[in-house]
Amino acid sequence: MWEKLKVKWGIESNFQMTIIFIVFAITGSTSVKVARPILEFIGINDAMSWFVYWPLRILIVLPVYQLLLICFGTLFGQFKFFWAFEKKMFGRFGGRGKA
Repeated sequence: MWEKLKVKWGIESNFQMTIIFIVFAITGSTSVKVARPILEFIGINDAMSWFVYWPLRILIVLPVYQLLLICFGTLFGQFKFFWAFEKKMFGRFGGRGKA
């Protein structure tokens, strides 16, 4: 499985692959943790109706995740990989940043 991803992503070593997976894990966890204080800051909390709170929380998590992915990727020395990954993802969402 790792070999297919390494070829697809243009990764040369298992160490780089491990670093990339660590960055994805840290970013996912952090973006979910950061969403709650952001929502509370703008006056939205989980006491509200779930069909208001959760869509808004997801809308907050998505851009926070994108930003943190670049930040953590850079801290771990993988800016080039994650910048290309972001451009490809943005292109899939209808943006013009196709890699």
